[in-house]
Amino acid sequence: MMKVIEDLVVRMAKENPTWGYRRLQGALANLGHEVAANTVKRILKSHGLEPARNRKMTWAQFLQSHWTSLGAADFFTTEVWTVRGLVTFYALFAMRLKTRRIRIVGASPRPDAGFMKQAALEMTSFDDSVLRGCSYVIIDRDSKCTEEFAGTLHNHGVKILRIPHRSPDCSPHAERFVRSIKSECLDRMIFFGEKSFRRTLAEYERHFLRERNHQGIGNRLVELDRRQRRTRGLVRRRERLGGLLNYYHRRAA
Repeated sequence: MMKVIEDLVVRMAKENPTWGYRRLQGALANLGHEVAANTVKRILKSHGLEPARNRKMTWAQFLQSHWTSLGAADFFTTEVWTVRGLVTFYALFAMRLKTRRIRIVGASPRPDAGFMKQAALEMTSFDDSVLRGCSYVIIDRDSKCTEEFAGTLHNHGVKILRIPHRSPDCSPHAERFVRSIKSECLDRMIFFGEKSFRRTLAEYERHFLRERNHQGIGNRLVELDRRQRRTRGLVRRRERLGGLLNYYHRRAA
């Protein structure tokens, strides 16, 4: 029995870093285990767990506790042939982590302060803005994410969490989106002109939201139209970008 209690104390302490000895004692009592607070203290000490005031929440615990109100934002780059030669465009996107809903906010060869302020407004200001209602957005320490950008987000209730340099594991969902758009689309195309690049971004965004199944949300579509789930009728292919992106659906009878 003591081993069961010990395992519960350690588990609860790790899953609830703000719980002190008394709180843990009460949680055990809820489960029918009457244990002294000093016993809880001794168990924590034997497992190297600090008192609640010194116990830090792990990154995984933070993500889990704020999952419904977390977003992420990042840049990806693409080379585009223009009248000035080969130009690097920086595209900024934002994602709502729980639903995988994304929005490619904009792209520019020079994402200056004005671009970033407008991007922050696009992310948060409208009823359908991707980060509207979020409490936090995870970004890296890119210098393009200025204090004005952070301030605009903060004014709309969204706080920035800056992850360390070269730490993709801290924002895996954003990293996965970048890998997807590059491997499925951008790396397989050559862009002649800014207009073709922007059209491609818009087409991929529609495909990602409405036509691409995502394993992280149960292999479902992000934006599911119930009319798409027909079980009868001819199977048709919807092509985007000349068949580079495909979606199969049934035509209404």
